[in-house]
Amino acid sequence: MYEILIKESEDEGVEIIEMPFKGNIKGLYSDNVIAINKNIETDKEKKCILAEELGHHYTSSGDILDQSKVENRKQERRARAWGYSKLVSIELLIAAFKDDVTNRYELSKYLDVTEEYIDEALKYYKEKYGLSHRVNNFIVYFEPLSILEIWE
Repeated sequence: MYEILIKESEDEGVEIIEMPFKGNIKGLYSDNVIAINKNIETDKEKKCILAEELGHHYTSSGDILDQSKVENRKQERRARAWGYSKLVSIELLIAAFKDDVTNRYELSKYLDVTEEYIDEALKYYKEKYGLSHRVNNFIVYFEPLSILEIWE
């Protein structure tokens, strides 16, 4: 839940504020403060934005707003990857499989994230690992999403 992630953030010394933004900005991070666009309609989406901004807290440095610079784009990708591993980790995908979650809609409810965020995370994992990734006795296929349990 969004409130749980806020509590975790504040326990780490990161202040979370909600405020209205103009334009398409959904969240910003600077100096242990995360601002989330108050106009975002769902807590699910706010949670996804908060996870990425927390990723900036843990992985980024300096002003990276200018995305024409390669280093800034790399920092943006690291922050998003941090968020994906927090909210849609491969281990959580396997846990959902074990709990009989069968589609993206159910997975969105199970993980309390948007379906779009799941799609972005799966795209990232596919870029990182290829079409599949093995964890212990599970193979996670990223496109289409499916999980195979191997009995050895």
